[in-house]
Amino acid sequence: MKNNFPKIQFLFSIIFLFIFFSIFFFFYNAIESNNVGLQLKQTDWQNENNRQNEIKTLNNSLKAIEEEKTQMETHFAQSSDAVPFLNTIEGLAPKTGVKAEVTSVDISPDNTGLLVGMKASGSFSGLYKFITMLENSPYEIKFISLDIQKEAVPDGTKGAPASVWDVVLKIKLLSFVL
Repeated sequence: MKNNFPKIQFLFSIIFLFIFFSIFFFFYNAIESNNVGLQLKQTDWQNENNRQNEIKTLNNSLKAIEEEKTQMETHFAQSSDAVPFLNTIEGLAPKTGVKAEVTSVDISPDNTGLLVGMKASGSFSGLYKFITMLENSPYEIKFISLDIQKEAVPDGTKGAPASVWDVVLKIKLLSFVL
């Protein structure tokens, strides 16, 4: 009986060894599959985090250029913004001591801009300042025609300015978006 005892112990130790190796490889494979899943989830998280950072960066960029965007939009008149544009150019006249009125508004035949006809009257220097302010307005305009004439004033009229000039303008708003 003494011979059987070490064989039985050896057999049990081999069985336990296989059981423990099986358990070890089972847990090892489970840990490896969890690591692979973790790597995939971590990659997804990193991609989502990068996307959110890009969105934040874009939002910050948009906030930073908001003032420039607003200023840029003022240089273009939309079809619904024709009245504010006309009010803007009529508002320049009192600043120069000139009386001005819009006589016609039309879209150019080639649909590239807004045609505006104006009449203004006042002193020569006031008209010159008015035309200069129109030219330097934030809108891109082109003078189509400009007719300036000295108005005939009777000599006996009291309180009339020494010389009154009239100007008839036709301008084209080039930065007009239909």
